[in-house]
Amino acid sequence: MLDARMDDAPCPPSVTVNPRLEESWKRALTKEFQDPYFRDLKVFLIEERKAGRTFYPPGPLIFKALDATPFDRVKVVILGQDPYHGPGQANGLCFSVSEGVQPPPSLLNVFKELHADLGLPVPTHGNLERWAQQGVLLLNATLTVRAREAASHQNRGWERFTDAIIRQLNDQKEGLVFVLWGRSAQEKGRIIDRRRHLVLSAAHPSPLSANSGFFGCRHFSAINRYLAEHGQTPIDWALD
Repeated sequence: MLDARMDDAPCPPSVTVNPRLEESWKRALTKEFQDPYFRDLKVFLIEERKAGRTFYPPGPLIFKALDATPFDRVKVVILGQDPYHGPGQANGLCFSVSEGVQPPPSLLNVFKELHADLGLPVPTHGNLERWAQQGVLLLNATLTVRAREAASHQNRGWERFTDAIIRQLNDQKEGLVFVLWGRSAQEKGRIIDRRRHLVLSAAHPSPLSANSGFFGCRHFSAINRYLAEHGQTPIDWALD
């Protein structure tokens, strides 16, 4: 899909992005992959690589959020903005970092709220893959970012692509929980039918805004309460 060898753009075969993507999402998003805007996005990423620019996450992890949480297993969607832009941080899941990487301040604030809400101990690592495996889609609005340049891959096509993801979930499923932290995530919430799904909104967990409505939102317990009321297994939010 993002492999240069599958594109008509003039570039050497060694220049590749080549992410993995789980089959149910391939089916759900076939129309997007065939659209001209997505071709333009592929060309942009290939040109970034040809120019020697580093971007995150690594190519195979660009679709990690989708790969870790198949379409049919999604129960909760947490929306982020764009990947972490520091070396070794972005792992394809919003707010998440791999084990051994220091959790960034926003993620530490998520853990503080998790502790205040459910009494769980603050995790010893920042890898949220265990949430993803239980049906929590950890989706950024923009799926790549240039190293050390926040928001550098915005307005290149990713936002349209992730809108399509949200639209597919909204239209094809019932009783999902959408978690919108911050203004960027809340703007994407315009797609969601609140008669069919639960939408939870709060300030972004960034240190700049967490005290303006993120702390005390109690979203983790609200998610589990809604899932239980709709006959679904609640999320085990413990990471250790």
